[in-house]
Amino acid sequence: MTVMTATSQTVVAGVDTHQQTHHAVVLDLDGRTLGNREFPAREAGYRGLLEWVAGFGVIDRIGVESTGSYGAGLTRLLLSAGIDVVEVNRPDKTTRAMQGKSDPIDAEAAARAVLTGRATARPKLTTGVVEAIRALKVSRDSAVKHRTAAISQLRDLATTAPGQLHDQLIQLTASRRVTKAAGFRPDLTRLTDPVEATKLALRNLARRVQDLTAEIDATDNALEKLVNATVPTLVAKRQIGTQTAAQLVITAGENLHRFRSEATFAKLTGVCPIPASSGKTKRMRLNRGGDRQANTALHMIAVGRLKDHQPTIDYRHRRKAQGLSDKDIIRCLKRFIAREVYTALKTDLLGT
Repeated sequence: MTVMTATSQTVVAGVDTHQQTHHAVVLDLDGRTLGNREFPAREAGYRGLLEWVAGFGVIDRIGVESTGSYGAGLTRLLLSAGIDVVEVNRPDKTTRAMQGKSDPIDAEAAARAVLTGRATARPKLTTGVVEAIRALKVSRDSAVKHRTAAISQLRDLATTAPGQLHDQLIQLTASRRVTKAAGFRPDLTRLTDPVEATKLALRNLARRVQDLTAEIDATDNALEKLVNATVPTLVAKRQIGTQTAAQLVITAGENLHRFRSEATFAKLTGVCPIPASSGKTKRMRLNRGGDRQANTALHMIAVGRLKDHQPTIDYRHRRKAQGLSDKDIIRCLKRFIAREVYTALKTDLLGT
């Protein structure tokens, strides 16, 4: 640790976050390094970090890496203390190749990104209902992923099972196969027999699917209540159900006012148009950046509306006549839907 004499000057700080430790560097407004120190990534460590930084002077801003993961706890404490927190991206490979890599170097880079104005993003609040929705959706998505894997394993095991088991299961639908396999009664004293061992394996997989299905159903009920109460305007929109709305509100965050405009939200969701013109060709292309889960949600809304929403279908015909491809049309629709979603979120989360 290095420390200079504390004064009443204004300071900025940067924090390199990790699972077990956080490293902080403090700069004055002229860019001079005043100190650097490591703290444990626990509540006591967060408070110690804040008190240590405040010992150098009046805190202007603190840049924190990974505010949604390793730095989430520190970010919550700093925001509750009224500190202006700025979200900082980790240094890119070029910067690291030139300057090296260490916790003090990364923390100083975060502080300088804040000081120079290169980092301006505000972190999402994680103390309200949106964080509750996020936690439930993480649990649900994990259960869905593992249920899908178990169903696939059950099908594959039935495909290679001994004849009598194969013939019982292979022609059944996925749900009926699960029900049938869950009722198997293997002879546990004869597990050297492949038939009995396969029965046990099939029953285990089937009951795992049933348990995960019950977990998903219970989580869906809880999510539906939370989402409907939190963003009623959003879920009232066509083709926006509970899971889609949950993903969009998680991406947006509870403090929606951190977006300068709906165009900023469109960029976050990866639907802002990217110029792809050359010579006489004037066109835009899909944006491959942004939050891809939110982008997928917007894509599914657009595809759903193209199936049964007559104004959207008419729009596709009109744009087709103008020479746009299907990809271009969906890109335009996603940009429009992002604007619609942002307006609905403002109504629900900000009351405007």
